[in-house]
Amino acid sequence: MTKKILYLECNMGAAGDMLTAALLELLPDKNAFLAKLRSIIPVGVEIDCLPAQKAGIWGSQMSVRINGNEEMSQDVALGRADHAKADHSHHDHDHSHSHDHHDHDHRDHNHNHAGHSHNSYADIREILAKMDLPDKVRQDASAVYQLIADAESKAHGVSVDEVHFHEVGMLDAVVDVVAVCYLIHELKPDKILASPIHLGSGQVRCAHGILPVPVPAVAHILRGVPTYQGEIKGELCTPTGAALLRHFVEGYGPMPVLAIKQVGYGLGHKDFPVANLVRAFWGTETGEETTDRFSDQVVEIKATLDDMTGEDLAFAAQKLLAAGALDVYYQSIYSKKSRPAYELICLAKPQEAKALAEKVLQETSTFGVRFSTWERLILERESVSEKLGESPVSVKHGSYHNDKSGLYIHKAKPEYEDLAKLAENEDQPLYQMRQARNWQKD
Repeated sequence: MTKKILYLECNMGAAGDMLTAALLELLPDKNAFLAKLRSIIPVGVEIDCLPAQKAGIWGSQMSVRINGNEEMSQDVALGRADHAKADHSHHDHDHSHSHDHHDHDHRDHNHNHAGHSHNSYADIREILAKMDLPDKVRQDASAVYQLIADAESKAHGVSVDEVHFHEVGMLDAVVDVVAVCYLIHELKPDKILASPIHLGSGQVRCAHGILPVPVPAVAHILRGVPTYQGEIKGELCTPTGAALLRHFVEGYGPMPVLAIKQVGYGLGHKDFPVANLVRAFWGTETGEETTDRFSDQVVEIKATLDDMTGEDLAFAAQKLLAAGALDVYYQSIYSKKSRPAYELICLAKPQEAKALAEKVLQETSTFGVRFSTWERLILERESVSEKLGESPVSVKHGSYHNDKSGLYIHKAKPEYEDLAKLAENEDQPLYQMRQARNWQKD
């Protein structure tokens, strides 16, 4: 069975704009996607994808402006703290224009800057809720921002609700996060892999002052992920880039055997002795599907709870789903001393299991969690927009083919939310909407 593989080469780290540009180059019509993105992003935000080159390599470079302003990052030479002595030798701080950033992520600090306002994590959730996005894209974007907010909360010793985001940089990062989540939704890779992540070294200036590279938020997000610093002085991996990689990437290491179809080059704005870019390799990995070997795994995280209310459990489940859990559910049990209790079960991708287990510890009253790894046999899934009359309905298709036995399975199911909205608009019973056409048709 042929699988579509996305491999991200992060030899120069990763930032949200670089990942966006690299993935855009993999689309057959990037201008059509940009037009779609412009139609859903907040008012006052302008976005462009421009051709550019680094060290003689041509690729794409993003420009995101908020009311005409573009966020900038500034690396600082070790031992030099004043702005006048900031290190400009390795990046393009030409203040005659605003293309000055490898990243634009140091905006989430609760400081008062003249002429700028700040937004809370709740404001960001509201912005995402109002954007016209597919449900999966919104869920992924929310989970990525949860990672960022949790990391900033940890780094600065405040609650998630107290984390604030500088207005220009915050909207800039929202565009990056939504764009990458939407691009992955469009590309539909079967697996996403990446190289170990180059973090850079030295210092970077941000709203809190001058911080070491990697900044605390990046170090927190990338716990357990293969990373290295190298000799390049400057911030290479940003909080937004780190959170996007942490959410989507399933494994890290050298590029696997791959039949490469396309390569996307996402260029950063700083200049270094090495070409400052992320490469996105798009290709196929062919393997034989057998009936006695399962290729997909899921981690089951369990906790027994006998001292939480139903409301608190429901809130914890919402937080876990927003953090990237595949599913969360409960079952009634009797715990020690014959007490009625619940067993919380959280399903996670293997690379997300530890972070989600920590989230269970954080959001529930339990003192510990249990892990089990299960192999799964699953259908290949694809979400397709189909018409019921003149109304679009998102339909989930699943298929399975065993070449040896000749077994072929196909299933299709319209999404409940779309059918319910249609039934409400047409004042018809839900079951009639479901039976209105043969969704199983291949």
